[in-house]
Amino acid sequence: MNALSQWKGKIIGGLIGLLLRRPVFIIVGIVIGHLYDSGAFSGKRKSDAPTAGSGSDPYAVLDVDESADMDAIDAAYRRRMSEYHPDKVANAAPEIQELAERRARDINAAYEEIRKRRQHP
Repeated sequence: MNALSQWKGKIIGGLIGLLLRRPVFIIVGIVIGHLYDSGAFSGKRKSDAPTAGSGSDPYAVLDVDESADMDAIDAAYRRRMSEYHPDKVANAAPEIQELAERRARDINAAYEEIRKRRQHP
């Protein structure tokens, strides 16, 4: 997979938003493009981490190495939440809102699991 294929949906979504000449459409276009790039519309995720609720590795959900310190984990958590926070798609279609909510729950669960593991080794 080349680097451009990871950005294709975001670029197209952003360009469509620019053509519509509304800042909110640019953001919505990029968010929808991101969901497209992650495989959300195909029913499968090509390179995204598995969800935390499925017993998967919470470090993979946050896209951080197990040896990372808590500062790096906190930064990864904030980065992932900024990508999937439901408020970013509050005016989007209900399916997109539900997907963002589900992903945010998975990220929160992974973060809490890591914190629990670090407190009680």
